[in-house]
Amino acid sequence: MTEFQAEKAVVRAHHAAIAAAAPDGMAAALAAHTAPGWHWRGMCPIYEHKGEEAVAAAFWTPLKTALTSMQRREDIFFAGLNQIDGFRSVWVVSMGHLMGLFDAPWLGIRPTGRLAMLRYAEFHRVEGGRIVETAQFCDIPHLMQQAGQNPFGPQTGAALVQPGPLTHDGLLHGPQPVAEGEATLAAINAMISDLGTWQLGLPLEEELRRTWHEDMLWWGPAGIGATYTIPRYAKQHSGPFRAGFRERTGTGHIARLAEGHYGGFFGWPNFTAVPTGGFMGLPATGTKAEFRVVDIYRRQGGKLAENWVFIDLLHMLRTQGVDVLARMETLGPS
Repeated sequence: MTEFQAEKAVVRAHHAAIAAAAPDGMAAALAAHTAPGWHWRGMCPIYEHKGEEAVAAAFWTPLKTALTSMQRREDIFFAGLNQIDGFRSVWVVSMGHLMGLFDAPWLGIRPTGRLAMLRYAEFHRVEGGRIVETAQFCDIPHLMQQAGQNPFGPQTGAALVQPGPLTHDGLLHGPQPVAEGEATLAAINAMISDLGTWQLGLPLEEELRRTWHEDMLWWGPAGIGATYTIPRYAKQHSGPFRAGFRERTGTGHIARLAEGHYGGFFGWPNFTAVPTGGFMGLPATGTKAEFRVVDIYRRQGGKLAENWVFIDLLHMLRTQGVDVLARMETLGPS
């Protein structure tokens, strides 16, 4: 077995420090387990920051002020060596929901005073007992939907608070057999190879069946939604998405790793493509859209069974000249 117990312990301690800290104590809590110059990447409109003071001010202090009595409800936790840098760096991945009472505005989103669930996925690079790099993806439009401030039109998939794995075994706190992680990474790489730039030449459902189970679950972001089974995934997301863009670039990642039956990746960006019109109501702009994406997978046997997806749609739309949060703020209460 390849063990990542020390790195996992650092991230779990980091999570505990965040949970215990008051909003005005976030910088000190973050400093406890991060390195000087910690590089943090977030979603639009928060973007990139360096060091605990900047990250606290930009993200954690406002979020903990808005979502009071916050709990981390974690569904998936694993670690692994990063394929992208030749399996040299160790990354730890956490995914689930940050739950709290939505008691104060956040990013211009009006509070409800009710329970809210913010989908999140984190990738942490750990070196020398410290977190040196983080990608923190959150589904901000999903929080807006829960607050009755949906920024998008009708979506092709289902809108719901998304559960963790069917198998309820996603928290890999202990070491896992190396062969299982290798099999998961191989399944992910096979899917990426088939995906390519959408030029494999097979009918879509036939292409998907090469690497996905027939009863696959695709847990997509707000604005697209969740879908189930290969035929419905092809109809409700993959088909419309491919039809809505041209000139897709190849897939690029900063981190790609797996442990046990779980794996995933993120990019900055993963790819670009030019809208041809139709996807999420976008016109054919002729301008490249940039996609920053997290994908987290559960493998079953030799194929992929579940996929949790985070796409920074607010950033993608900004690349098309649309500032969703600014527009929603000008609309005010309905």
